[in-house]
Amino acid sequence: MASIKDVARLAKVSVGSVSKYLNGGKLKEKTKIAIEEAIKELNYEKNIYATGLRTNRTHTIALLIPTIWNPFFSELAFYIETELRYYQTKLVLCNTINNYENEVAYIAMARQNKIDGLITLSYSNVDAYISSELPVVSIDRYFSEKIPTIMSDNFTGGKLAAEKLQQAGATKLAFIGYGSIYENSTRDRYRGFQDYCKTNKIDWKSFYYEGHHGEFREQLSLFVQEQIINKEIDGIFVVTDEQAMEVIDLLHQNGKRVPEDIQIIGFDGSKQSNNTPIYLSSIRQSVPEIAAEAVKCLFKIIEKEEVHLQTILPITYQPGTTTRD
Repeated sequence: MASIKDVARLAKVSVGSVSKYLNGGKLKEKTKIAIEEAIKELNYEKNIYATGLRTNRTHTIALLIPTIWNPFFSELAFYIETELRYYQTKLVLCNTINNYENEVAYIAMARQNKIDGLITLSYSNVDAYISSELPVVSIDRYFSEKIPTIMSDNFTGGKLAAEKLQQAGATKLAFIGYGSIYENSTRDRYRGFQDYCKTNKIDWKSFYYEGHHGEFREQLSLFVQEQIINKEIDGIFVVTDEQAMEVIDLLHQNGKRVPEDIQIIGFDGSKQSNNTPIYLSSIRQSVPEIAAEAVKCLFKIIEKEEVHLQTILPITYQPGTTTRD
C-alpha cells in the first residue's frame, strides 16, 4: 500500500505539501495537480485513523439503538449513516437489545476508543455515564445533563391520532402503550391523546404500563378483554407501530375485525421495506429529518458551536388499512 512518502516522491514535492493537500490546505495549482496525479497513479488511500492520532478525530460516530428488529430504528440507522457520508464519517452501530449493561458498555467503548461522538436512543438510566467529555445527541429522551434532544412533536401526534379516529367514526376510544419509567416521548403521545379526548368530551380508556415488557404483554391481554372488548371500544391509539401489531393480534384472537369492528392507529409510520405496502394507519415521524438534525447537531457540538437543547419536528398522519378513512 502506498504511503504519503511515496506520493511526495512521485509528485516531487515535500511530505508537508502532501499532508497540507490531504487536510484541505492551500497550495500552488502546479503542486496540487502533481499531488493529485501521484495519488491517482499510486491508488493512494488516506489513513483516517493515522490522521486521527494527530487531530484527535477518528471520523467515526456511534449510534445506540434498542434493537435493529424494529423498522423505525432500522430506518433511522439507515438515514443517519446516509447523512454521515456527507461528513466523510463512518457509523458504528451499537445494538443494545434494550439492555442497560449493554448500553453502559457501548458508552464506555465510545469514550475509550475516542469515537468523535454519540447519537443515542436510550430508555435506561444511563445518565451517570453521559457526560460532556463525549459529544452526545439524544433522540426522544431527555437527560439530566445539557444534552441536545431531537424528537418529533409527540404531543401533537397524540392529539392527531384521537382526532383521526373520531373523524373515521369511532366514538369510544382507548390509548394503549408501554414505556420507560424515565421521561421520554411516549408520555407526550399519551398526554396529547388525553388532551384531545378531554377537550372534545370523548369517552376513553387508557392502559399505559411502565415496567418489564413481559409484564406489559400479560397485562395487555387482560386489558384488551376487559376494557376494549367488554366496553365496546371502537377506536384505539397505540403508542408505537410495533405495539399496535401486538394489539391487532390480540383483537383477532378475540374474534374482532380491524377496521370493521375496531379501528387502530399506531405511531412511527416506518415500513417493513421500501417495497412493502402500508398496512397500519399511523402517525408518521419524519425519519430522514430526525437523522439529518441529529447528525447536524452532533457535528456542531464537535466543532464547539452553539446548539439548541431541544428540536421538535413535525409529524403527519399516514392512512393505512386499519382505519376506515
